[in-house]
Amino acid sequence: MHTTREDGERPTIVLVHGAWADGSSWEGVIRPLQQAGYHVIAVQNPLTSFADDVATTQRVIDAQPGPVVVVAHSYGGAVITAAAGRPNVRALVYIAGFAPDAREPFQALLSRFGDSDVIAALVPDAAGALYIDTTKFHEVFCADLPAEQANVLAATQKPLAGSIFGASIDTPAWKTIPSWYLVTQEDRVIKPELQRFMTQRMGARASEIRSSHVAYISHPTEVARLVEEVAGGVMETAAT
Repeated sequence: MHTTREDGERPTIVLVHGAWADGSSWEGVIRPLQQAGYHVIAVQNPLTSFADDVATTQRVIDAQPGPVVVVAHSYGGAVITAAAGRPNVRALVYIAGFAPDAREPFQALLSRFGDSDVIAALVPDAAGALYIDTTKFHEVFCADLPAEQANVLAATQKPLAGSIFGASIDTPAWKTIPSWYLVTQEDRVIKPELQRFMTQRMGARASEIRSSHVAYISHPTEVARLVEEVAGGVMETAAT
């Protein structure tokens, strides 16, 4: 049986943010998981290149002393698909996340069911980093949040390197690691049809929620509950 820290049972929860966000955006999920006794760490990916994000996430996973459940949102799903094939990873949880197949560029996957609404809202800076137009951020990214909260998220958004859209991976972690997927039914960044397609292709255990793209912010209790269920299953499996 694998062990983790003092309690010898609970896996560490590693949270991976997506584009236009950072690790602090998981606050609403972190609190209930910590209250339930889990050790939680939120990766702070630079979003400067796909390789940088994968390397950063792998370092965090590898630093954990026992079994790990890796949870990712949006672009973070692509990151864990490349980064999470590590010996200590027991489960993957995708929250409206990209789950690309081998050698499948992210741009091609994003456009599989027609262009995402977010594409028309993107604004590049002089270095090619992509922001979401702040006047469209609430509508496209997080329509089920209060306007005041959405405005803060728009003001603090972390840009994504444009080159990332052309990236692809070699060996998807979901092909060998049990996976769960939460579909966000009112998503305008990753269409629900695309999410369901990826879920089916992965053979992931699926659930759905009436939410915008940011279910982990607008419905943190439900997301934390899903993560707890997955982690609990990992503990039960380890005990048998």
